[in-house]
Amino acid sequence: MMASAGERKREARRRPRWRLVALAVLTGSIFVADTVTHFEIAVAVFYTAVILLAIELLSVRGVVALAVFCAVLTVASLFLTRSGAFDAGLMNCAISVLAIAVTTYLSLKLVAAKAAVFEAQAKLGQMARLTRLGELTASIAHEINQPLAAISMSAQAGCRWLNREPPDLAKAQQALGRIVEAANRAGDVIIRVRGLAKGEMPRKQRLDLNEMLREATVLAQGEIERNAIALSLDLAQGLPPLLADKVQLQQVMANLLLNAIEAMSAVPEARRELEIASFREGARDIGFSISDTGVGLGTHALDHLFDSFWTSKEGGMGIGLTISRSIVEAHGGRIWATSKPRLGAVFRCTLPSCEGDDT
Repeated sequence: MMASAGERKREARRRPRWRLVALAVLTGSIFVADTVTHFEIAVAVFYTAVILLAIELLSVRGVVALAVFCAVLTVASLFLTRSGAFDAGLMNCAISVLAIAVTTYLSLKLVAAKAAVFEAQAKLGQMARLTRLGELTASIAHEINQPLAAISMSAQAGCRWLNREPPDLAKAQQALGRIVEAANRAGDVIIRVRGLAKGEMPRKQRLDLNEMLREATVLAQGEIERNAIALSLDLAQGLPPLLADKVQLQQVMANLLLNAIEAMSAVPEARRELEIASFREGARDIGFSISDTGVGLGTHALDHLFDSFWTSKEGGMGIGLTISRSIVEAHGGRIWATSKPRLGAVFRCTLPSCEGDDT
C-alpha cells in the first residue's frame, strides 16, 4: 500500500534526525580512533568531513559550535593518547585544528555565496517579469493607438457628413461602419499582442497580399489626405496567397505606413510621395515595400532601427518596429530598411507564400 501524505511528512521530518545521529556516530568514531592510535597518525583531520556534512543539516551557529567541539575533541585526544612521540602528536593536533578552522570558514563562505546567488536569481526573475510586463504594456499602448486614431478620424468625418445641409446619411453610415471595424480591430490587437508576448503561434489563414495592402491604404487614407501626400500603388499581378495572421499583418502594414507618413511631415508638401509595391522574392517568397520621400535614415538609425525602445522620433516609444519584426519573423519572413539615393527610406518585408501547398 502507498504511504499516506501524513506518513510521508513524518518520514521527511525523521530524515534530518537520522542524519544527525549518523553525524554524531561519525564524530565519536573519529574521536575514539584518534585516541587509540599513535600520535603520528593524524586521524583528527577527518573532522573536516564532519564539518562538510553538517553544512546541509545545521545553521551557521550550529556549524561553528560543531567546529569548536571538534577542535576540543582533537585537543582532548592529544592528552588521552598513550603511544607514540608526543611532539609529532602535538604537530598533528595543530594541523588538524587548523584544518577544521579553515574547512569551517570556507564552507560557511560557500553557503553564503550560494545564498547570494539564489537571492540574485530571484531578483533577476522578478526584474525579468517586470521588464516583460513593461514591454507588453508599451506594445499594447503603441499598437492600440492606430485603431483609436482611425476611430477618431471616422467619427470626425461622420460628424461632418451629418452637419451638412442636407445630411449625407450614406456617408455618415460608412463612417460609423469604419468605427465599428476599427473598434473590433482594437480588441483583436490586444488579443494578438498578448498572444505574441506569451509566445503563442499566429492564427494563420490564406490571405491576398495585394488586397491586404489596399485595405491598409484605405485605413490610412485620412492621414494621407490630411498630409497632402501623393500615393502610388505598384502591385504585382498573379501573386500566390500568403498563410498569415490577418490582424498581425495589418498591424505591420499600418505601422510602416504611419511611420512613412510621419517621416514626410518635415518636407515640403510638393515632395511628399508614398509608394506601395508588392513583388515576388525568389522561388517561394512574396513581399511588399513602402517607400517615402521623408527625411531618410542615417547609418546609426539603420543599425538600431529594430531595437527595443530605440526611436529617432520625438515622443516615440521605440516599440513599433520591434513588434513588426517579431510578427514577421514569427511568420517565417524578414523585414529590413534601406535609405534611398536621395531623401527618403524604403521598408521591405518578405513572407513565405502558399504556392504549391495544399493546406
